[in-house]
Amino acid sequence: MHISYTGSGPYCYANAFAMMFGSAAPSTAVIEFATSSPFGMQLTGGKLPFFDPYGWDPELSFEDTLAALGWTSEVVKGGTAEEALLRLKAALVDGPVWVGPVEMGHLRHQPGMSGPIEADHYVVVLEMDGDQVLMHDPQGYPYATLPLADFMAAWSARTLSYGTPYTTRTGFVRQREVSERDAISASIPAARRWLSMAGVSGMPEGSLGNGAAAEALAGLVGGGCDESLRAHLIHFAVRVGARRANDAAACLARIGHEEAARIMASQARLIGSLQHSLVVGDDERAAAALRTLGPTYGELLAVL
Repeated sequence: MHISYTGSGPYCYANAFAMMFGSAAPSTAVIEFATSSPFGMQLTGGKLPFFDPYGWDPELSFEDTLAALGWTSEVVKGGTAEEALLRLKAALVDGPVWVGPVEMGHLRHQPGMSGPIEADHYVVVLEMDGDQVLMHDPQGYPYATLPLADFMAAWSARTLSYGTPYTTRTGFVRQREVSERDAISASIPAARRWLSMAGVSGMPEGSLGNGAAAEALAGLVGGGCDESLRAHLIHFAVRVGARRANDAAACLARIGHEEAARIMASQARLIGSLQHSLVVGDDERAAAALRTLGPTYGELLAVL
């Protein structure tokens, strides 16, 4: 039986979109579904796992996401730090500004953050006052303040594997009303394309996707999981991966894709089961779950 999940988790850009959409926002489950993030798995460079599509990163999906949801926005990126700061100040006159990706390790209002950790994040900036920035940080920190120097270091995104420094989105306009069911249906072609791994280029040598990624990760975990890999999995990848798959199952069931929903619910349970095993060091059990997970990506593509 599939049970919907409501609670905290690393859904930063889905939550940031919802804040920018305001009262017209669909559920974060539908927003996340529209990004195609639940549809696949990748092992980047043969070492770093993510429960999202092979070759995917959030920036590659945002325009498709907005189109499926009936929205547009204006994107500005790059330039010098001084130019970016002037743009941000001007944009804030009209209201909140979407900012990201940013390097989470520079967000020192979050406990334990003291420098780059190569983790991407998105925030909504509300105000600037002298040498301080006020933001809604969807990691769980509404009205967080941050010294401007730390914010600019985060916004430069120098230590991230994707994205352009000093990216903002403003001017969010709802072009048409789209029901959640219609948004889900409109997102299926992109989900199928990402799940198929078609047309992906520029991946690091040794990268694997879907079933091959799950099997290779099982080998890395079951052979004695490296502690940096364990930390990545238990603090981020498993949490967001299980939630994405579970939300996708609920979305697919809403539009009558029952078999696809069943498979994704199974994926959510398998990914979620990794958390306890990895935390307590039962790596063989985690590896077995990953080996069971692997074939489900081909099964999902066959019915989606």
